[in-house]
Amino acid sequence: MFYRRVDVIGAERIPRSGPLIVTANHHNALMDGVLLLSALPRRLVSVAKAPLFSNPLIGPFLRLIGALPVHRRQDGDRDPGRNDRLFAASTATLRRGHAILIFPEGVSQPEPTLMPLRTGAARMLLAAEAAAVGPVTLLPVGLMFHEPGTFRTGWALIAVGEPVETAGYLALARSEPEEAARRLTARLGEVLRGLIALVDDRQTLRLVEHAERLWRDERDRGTPRDAAARADWRRRATRAYRYLIHHDPIGVEALRSLMERYVKDVEAASLGTAVGFRAPGARVVLRYAALQLAMLLGGLPLALWGLASHAAPYWLTWAAMKLLRPQPDVEATYKLVAGVLIYPLAWIVEGALLWRWGGGGPLALFVALLIPGGFFALAWSERLRRLYRESRALLRLLLDRDIGRHLSARRRSILDEMDRAVARVPEPVLAGREEPPR
Repeated sequence: MFYRRVDVIGAERIPRSGPLIVTANHHNALMDGVLLLSALPRRLVSVAKAPLFSNPLIGPFLRLIGALPVHRRQDGDRDPGRNDRLFAASTATLRRGHAILIFPEGVSQPEPTLMPLRTGAARMLLAAEAAAVGPVTLLPVGLMFHEPGTFRTGWALIAVGEPVETAGYLALARSEPEEAARRLTARLGEVLRGLIALVDDRQTLRLVEHAERLWRDERDRGTPRDAAARADWRRRATRAYRYLIHHDPIGVEALRSLMERYVKDVEAASLGTAVGFRAPGARVVLRYAALQLAMLLGGLPLALWGLASHAAPYWLTWAAMKLLRPQPDVEATYKLVAGVLIYPLAWIVEGALLWRWGGGGPLALFVALLIPGGFFALAWSERLRRLYRESRALLRLLLDRDIGRHLSARRRSILDEMDRAVARVPEPVLAGREEPPR
């Protein structure tokens, strides 16, 4: 419900049984875990930092799903024995053939980069293998987001990688366990970096997303835009960017400046970066407008009911976010937790008022239409917003016939510059077989 779209790539790589450690990058606080718990076909036992278990909102949820607490020095816990108990618990969990979810960065942060990994995941695997639990699969998962904190605007992509080969590290662990943990962690970091679109900041990632839309609309028309292809394009683009920022910083900054000005001008003109910049014929416009208006008007009564019954909790959640001002990596988590509390309370109050004013009939209708009315109101309002955006774009193209030709020429120029820039990047770097400079 929160994200407009969640895609899973490589789900066939997930073992359906046997001991498993799932490791993922961590950009989006509690939502990362919720996504993986809901999207992957295995029941996952999460590892979470110990202070979260005392949180009155999140703690009960973690205990309900059987999460394992990890005690970190930065949280003020300096008792090494506590994490010995964590490794004993993780070994017992793996011995039962279950799956563990851990975020080896140890901290959530909002930028599309990978923080230095801690050795916890590697130590869990080595401890389990030393206790004759095995073989344990170490599975890397890359999480990529667009607008991760925005309700119904954002989307998420889950890229499941190939299991990490661990035989050499297990052999090394017999004589040098600390070195084996460090090397396995380093290898895990390399694999995770290859699964995500890795740049230093969200603005750069936003420009990569715009560039991908331009390239597909101009150079790749007719090709299916499946999630795997889009993810691969963005990974290759960010590898090229990281390579060029070191080998041709002046050229890549010039290209970035062209792209930033283009996006700014397109948005100022109320046009989408992927449109063809050409007004369609009057017959096409009228037919499309008639269909959209008929669907909007036909669904108006149920949409109004859904909007009315959910307006109070929606705006209360919005007000709570304005008051709390969460950091970008916890924005979605705050909205989710606030919604889980505010929506049921608002529904109870609304139901009580209906019972008091109208009795059982209006209350029964309210309860029956509550969930379907809410979903319908979401779809209806999204259609209305889309029609509004498209109408503004069409009006601008009709009023200014030259703007479409001008922006199309700039788009082709940008794509030509992109082609020339990417041609300077070695293919092993683009393919991820050779790591770009960091």
